[in-house]
Amino acid sequence: MTKRSHHRPSPQGGEFFDALIGAQDPALVAEAADRAATLLVRGASSSDDARVAERLLTLADDEGLETLAELWSGASPDSLAGCLWRLYVLRSWVYADPELAARQFEAGRGNAEVARVVAGVADPPGPDQVRAMIDAVLRGVADGDFADVVLRAAAFSRVVAVGRAHLGATDAKAMLVLSEQFEVAAHLELDHALA
Repeated sequence: MTKRSHHRPSPQGGEFFDALIGAQDPALVAEAADRAATLLVRGASSSDDARVAERLLTLADDEGLETLAELWSGASPDSLAGCLWRLYVLRSWVYADPELAARQFEAGRGNAEVARVVAGVADPPGPDQVRAMIDAVLRGVADGDFADVVLRAAAFSRVVAVGRAHLGATDAKAMLVLSEQFEVAAHLELDHALA
């Protein structure tokens, strides 16, 4: 028979519990993300400071899209946080490849007339025009009605989705889903139910 040695576990000090308590609680992170989104959207629209719109516009540039992803990427698309995340992702895509965005918008605008008008991209839709449109959309968070902002993003996304399909791109469905998510969020906002 082998003799087993038993030892008493060492008592855990305060650092052990501090580390557990200090760990990120997903519920608290989600709550903080929702609160930040609410402050950004609701606070910006009630501000009369013209610089607020510019700060909203460059938030992803200044803080990094990765930082915003940590906050909002897991948020439901029918929430303020999820909607803001998708707006910043759309802007980042347009800025990453404005020529492609313009080409896809151009390819879709003839088959999505109403959405083309709502999106508000200047004619002809070149790279500078799609960048200006997406910036105007994000500035609208501070300057206008959030439902209008989201409807413009939905319309732009829908035209691009149609353009992608027309060009035979394999990712047309992803842009269509984004458009539909924006539309749902906009209708919730119109019903004062987007939180």
